[in-house]
Amino acid sequence: MASPQSTTLPIVAIAGATGHLGKHVASAFLTSNLRNRFSEIILLSRQGSHHTPPTDLPTSDSPKLIIRTYTEDSIPSITRALHGATILINTIGPSGHSFKEKLLHAIPQSSIQVYFPSEFGVNHYVHDFPHREWDAKKKHMALAEQLLLLTTQDPSPKKVKICRVFCGLFLEDSIGPWFGFDTKRGRYECVGSSEVKVSFTSLEDVGRCVAALASLGKDEVPEMVHVAGDSRSAKEIAEIMGEFGGGEIEVVEVGLEGYKREVLEGMKESWDPAPYLRFLMGEGKIMHTARDGGGGLGDDRELVNPGERLWKWETLRDLARREAGRPWGDYVWPPVK
Repeated sequence: MASPQSTTLPIVAIAGATGHLGKHVASAFLTSNLRNRFSEIILLSRQGSHHTPPTDLPTSDSPKLIIRTYTEDSIPSITRALHGATILINTIGPSGHSFKEKLLHAIPQSSIQVYFPSEFGVNHYVHDFPHREWDAKKKHMALAEQLLLLTTQDPSPKKVKICRVFCGLFLEDSIGPWFGFDTKRGRYECVGSSEVKVSFTSLEDVGRCVAALASLGKDEVPEMVHVAGDSRSAKEIAEIMGEFGGGEIEVVEVGLEGYKREVLEGMKESWDPAPYLRFLMGEGKIMHTARDGGGGLGDDRELVNPGERLWKWETLRDLARREAGRPWGDYVWPPVK
């Protein structure tokens, strides 16, 4: 095991590196042009897990790749797996809330200085309704603040910086019928105005954002970040997809208030965020644009990728070009049960 502070470059631990998002985050730390900003990357692997970290990642010493196993129900085991790490990235998915809590309890006993909780999607702290998944994230954040910002478990308690990163909707996963973008039928149905902008970030760009933020000094890392690779309205998306081969797409609007009321009254026990996200798009609550004058939640793109000098953001036009204007065009909707 590496000893703490054996180098001036950060040592990063990643939980959930085999997941849908986690593998892209791990790749950003190990293969992107940001990799030389870190000395070691530790991928945490649950003992007995069938999902092992990838073995085809680079084996160069810049940065050094380490895979450590832990026992899921043992906080001391998790603490040992974090040995030497100064930054912890949590990309554990919705099914892992119990483990996330244990991870938090391990941090005060470790050398972690900066913690990125498992957010990376929409900023649910601006919502005016309950939802089981987002409520679990809020509960996690409250516990994180209790354990990491006000910890008294050590005679000389340290304050761990917590950075929440909100990237809107994942670009690759979003232009599909579950959000009303029905390519197969040539029809986009949006809740509310078709001219409200919605923010999207590709999975790879989310990973790069986290790596860029992790490379900053602890005092430079902000507590909250909003980014987006692209922000477009449903009307604009239809035009872009049509330009790249999607054909003529009909854009229709449904009433926002009625749709929202129906979802809130009829889906109280649901973990599925898609219907909620549809009315949030119409409310402008997934719009990561400038706060001043634009009415957005904020735009921190220049902080993580100034002048696009680190990478070029993937946009809706890039997606349209790659998918010939027909993302998820052959997907059967609704799914056959």
